[in-house]
Amino acid sequence: MSCQTFPRALRLLTASDYRYVFSGAEYKIHGKGLLALASHNSLGHVRIGLVFSKKNVRRAVDRNRLKRFVRESVRLQQQRLPSVDVVLLARRGINDLDNATVQRQLHGMWRRLEKEAHRHSSAASL
Repeated sequence: MSCQTFPRALRLLTASDYRYVFSGAEYKIHGKGLLALASHNSLGHVRIGLVFSKKNVRRAVDRNRLKRFVRESVRLQQQRLPSVDVVLLARRGINDLDNATVQRQLHGMWRRLEKEAHRHSSAASL
């Protein structure tokens, strides 16, 4: 049986981690109801931070459901994702999306982030 946890190493834990991403976001990936800000890190793996406010996602049940989807998505895609720190923000209207749509949105956002990071790294090496 494989490990199904979301380890601390994959999380942004401190306010300074969040501040680093907010102040110097190199990538901005927009999705329907979601926004991902990302900055490179030197750890060799992705780390994720979640900002789902009550203002945008009213019920705690819905906030927790969305957080579970994001964590699961990152856990499954972590090998493909570049080594970046990502802060994922919920926007108004995310509640209107069903589970399958949220999962498709996340998958598409991770693909775009991967492409942007690859394009950025190949341009930097020139």
